Amino acid sequence: MKLSEHEFTELEQVSLVIQRYFDGLHYGDTKKLREIFHSDAYLKAPDLRRSLDEWLALVAQRQKPVTNGDEYVYRILSVDVIGQQAMVKVLCPLLGSIYIDFLGLLKEDGHWRIVNKMYADA
Repeated sequence: MKLSEHEFTELEQVSLVIQRYFDGLHYGDTKKLREIFHSDAYLKAPDLRRSLDEWLALVAQRQKPVTNGDEYVYRILSVDVIGQQAMVKVLCPLLGSIYIDFLGLLKEDGHWRIVNKMYADA
């Protein structure tokens, strides 16, 4: 029997979003990524700011890690869930770099969405 989203704990729901994030990165699946990000999300790195649309356009154009034969070794490093907000720290070995991402999520209209991404090459 498959559980509906409301039958999972908040931590499990956040973890499912992050798993979809990892899948979207690894397979270059911009549709999956768009579904888990809030439309007004901004992606921020030192000296770099991108809108969600700008970032997804880049993801669509770059090589896919799965096509490169890269291992699927993304990991959640920490998760804090307080009420309807969460902060997740993840490790993303991606296209020859190792990124540490801080993903801010909010639960709105019953769904967890990434509203902010900060990232840097470790």
